[in-house]
Amino acid sequence: MRWVNLAVIVLFALATLIFAVQNFEAVTVSFLGFKGTMPLAVLTVLIYILGAFTGGSLLALLRRSYAGSQWSLGNS
Repeated sequence: MRWVNLAVIVLFALATLIFAVQNFEAVTVSFLGFKGTMPLAVLTVLIYILGAFTGGSLLALLRRSYAGSQWSLGNS
């Protein structure tokens, strides 16, 4: 199962990289009153990294929470 997960991650990262390389036009992004203009490729890579970081953090939190609940159930 680990190899399947790794393959999915590699394929998704490769697709994101191909998309980023093919889209270098500038885009304007607005968020909470802030505006910024940057190449779509840079924005795509930044969002991918942000998603990987937050997804990994959430997964770690869920694992820790699940492990803690299993430990407390065993001590009851």
